[in-house]
Amino acid sequence: MRKIALFLIGILIFTSCKVRQEVISTITVKNTLKLNRDFETVEVDISKVNQEKVANLVVLDAENKIVTSQIVDTDLDGKNDVILFQPTIKANQSKKYTIAVSEVKNKADTVYCYSRFVPERTDDYTWENNRVAFRTFGPVAQKMIEEGVKGGTLSSGIDAWLKRVEYPIINKWYKKAEKEKGAYHKDHGEGLDNFHVGVSRGVGGTAVKVDSSYHFSKNFTSYKTITTGPIRTSFVLNYATWDANGKQIDETKHISLDYGQNLSRFEIDIKGTETISTGLTLHKKKGVTNQNDAEFWISHWETLDDSKIGSGIVTTKSYFSGSEKYVTPKKDESNHFLHLNVVNNKVVFYSGFGWVKSKQFNNKKDWENYLTNFSKKISSPLIVTKN
Repeated sequence: MRKIALFLIGILIFTSCKVRQEVISTITVKNTLKLNRDFETVEVDISKVNQEKVANLVVLDAENKIVTSQIVDTDLDGKNDVILFQPTIKANQSKKYTIAVSEVKNKADTVYCYSRFVPERTDDYTWENNRVAFRTFGPVAQKMIEEGVKGGTLSSGIDAWLKRVEYPIINKWYKKAEKEKGAYHKDHGEGLDNFHVGVSRGVGGTAVKVDSSYHFSKNFTSYKTITTGPIRTSFVLNYATWDANGKQIDETKHISLDYGQNLSRFEIDIKGTETISTGLTLHKKKGVTNQNDAEFWISHWETLDDSKIGSGIVTTKSYFSGSEKYVTPKKDESNHFLHLNVVNNKVVFYSGFGWVKSKQFNNKKDWENYLTNFSKKISSPLIVTKN
């Protein structure tokens, strides 16, 4: 979550397991919370490293064991500029890691964190990690609705795909749906899509409130995939300028999902408004909503078919501006909203869900404890320093 400048500190050669390695830098990662930390991604700037060496970069722990990492070209300029990894650090402790060029290449890690555009299912954009999966909808699906063609979707809401296996399922489920229409609406042992979105905000769709009404964009107009891999998938969704009762809103969503997390990170570039809201659908209005102003989160807990699901949104103090349970007789427009201050034309929040059938959470208390601990971690990120 923190990025540090990384400079070449001289060429140091050492031997580990008879493998020669060129040390680029050593860093210390510090945990200042009374919570054990894992599945939190550290970003280290490698833009100063010779690009010919970048492909062979590894992260080593204090015992010189290779830690799973991922190299990313964040701005798609053809130059890799960060390396990602996830340290495991106990409460109030620190750990040292080494960034090195290795003669032994990293073994191929499973791409748990995956996303892609899906033209074979109209034009979804779908993403997942080892715990959860999501999708949202593109311009062709919107055009079909506007032209009265069956099978379209008009929504900028975020759909939840309820998986209960760690391995990737996106390509498998879409492939199965080509042979059997709606196949992923049935649970064949891996999970299913039974989460209705419609025009609701789903799990983290955005809206602008003017007077007493909420307004929101149509489908995304274009996309750009940044990265997939063992640690993170990230991508950008662009939206056409949209009207919020006279306000002209420009919106671009930078979305990422890291290994081990139930919440996607949304960094949204926004112009035309000083506040924006993000919501959780209330479906049939039979669920239980909750909010924690001290920890800057909202939650919704409900029964979905034969199991329970919790959805939630978390932000940090600078963006937090309150919440509202908005109930209306209009179909799919009842949502629990988290209000956000736009700071320098940007908001950042995290949104996602936990499904009891996945055995990740047992009950509402477990889910809300997760949101509270998540809030503490993003408010006090791991501290990364160059040694």
